[in-house]
Amino acid sequence: MNDESTIQHQHSGRRKSSALPAGTAAPDFTLRSTPDQAVNLSDFRGQPVVLAFYPADWSPVCGDQMALYNEILSEFEELGAELLGISVDGVWCHTAFGRDRKLHFPLLADFEPKGAVARLYGVYRAEEGTSERALFVIDPEGVIHWSYVSPIGVNPGAEGILAALEELHNKKEVK
Repeated sequence: MNDESTIQHQHSGRRKSSALPAGTAAPDFTLRSTPDQAVNLSDFRGQPVVLAFYPADWSPVCGDQMALYNEILSEFEELGAELLGISVDGVWCHTAFGRDRKLHFPLLADFEPKGAVARLYGVYRAEEGTSERALFVIDPEGVIHWSYVSPIGVNPGAEGILAALEELHNKKEVK
């Protein structure tokens, strides 16, 4: 196999299919957002939650992706959703990154044991010791409504997240 076909194989459906699909109960977790504060996914039961897994703070694509979500944070909030960024970086790295980028949503440290939450969601990249660039929209009952894994070097944008949140919002209004 040449290098190009290896790269294509690594980003084939095989890797993407390991991410938890829609309809799966979202695994609960507790991760640190600061050295002395932890966030539990179950604390957000009753509202939609967006989990944005990304490989690492300070990389160009990750910085752009988190900055985009920060710019449209009000749109997530209008749809009643909480946004949580997650990477394997530690809390001090997240603190510096969040401050530098002026982020207004929590960055959670999936640091120790490294990638434990990314593994639960099927998006840990053991070869690199990082997570996939993966998105999950979790409904108010704690079930994954939508999931997407982007190629590692591509900013997935926010269209899919917003469409999934609008779908949840519209379902809620119909009830």
